[in-house]
Amino acid sequence: MRRIHPDIQDNPDIVQAYAYPESRTWLRLNMVASADGAAWLKGRSGGLSSPGDRRIFQTLRGLADVIVAGAATVRKEGYGPVKPRESWAEIRAGRPEVPPIAVITRSLGFDLDDELFTDATSRTIVITCESAPHERRKEAAKRADLIVAGEEGVDMHQAVAALHDRGLTRILCEGGPRVNAQLSACGLVDELCQSISPMLVGGGAARILNGEPAQVGLHLSQVLEEDGVLFCRYTKEGS
Repeated sequence: MRRIHPDIQDNPDIVQAYAYPESRTWLRLNMVASADGAAWLKGRSGGLSSPGDRRIFQTLRGLADVIVAGAATVRKEGYGPVKPRESWAEIRAGRPEVPPIAVITRSLGFDLDDELFTDATSRTIVITCESAPHERRKEAAKRADLIVAGEEGVDMHQAVAALHDRGLTRILCEGGPRVNAQLSACGLVDELCQSISPMLVGGGAARILNGEPAQVGLHLSQVLEEDGVLFCRYTKEGS
């Protein structure tokens, strides 16, 4: 892997390349997309990934305090609990050995007996709203750390504030496109890490933001490259 912007460097330190800013809260999106903007191939993002993308994916997880994903992404991508990794020992010093996963869901329509809730090293967080089925909320509270944010739908401002209140200030969001769009429309996204796969997909795949419109100016702060895959780091203007 090499850095090609803002300077040229072979084999850059990935942890240093994606270090969070000091002394402030930060919300980062991490997504992979095809050259024509598709967020998945045959229904899943894995077909767009590469060895370099997977290394950066794991590094970003290790750096984060919490990993946020929408319930549809959790189901589609087959999320399980985050496993401890020896390579994280230094970057997670003074923190739990793995970050928890926080699932955003309006309906609570997933299996609470899944290993994501029964076998997680760091207790899984469920973020829902007042209109979620009452009995499902009670069951979710038994298996997870339950956050109720908003009335008819999940209020992203309240959700992010609740994570901050738990000391989870370095937030990594892994999608999906609708959750990304909601966070962006609320002005909560500080950074986008986007892996661009050198292929054309076409078809009906969503873009990395899909849903609520947003117009957020970004600054291209870094580009890494490996085997034709670009790893772009954008930060919000003024961040």
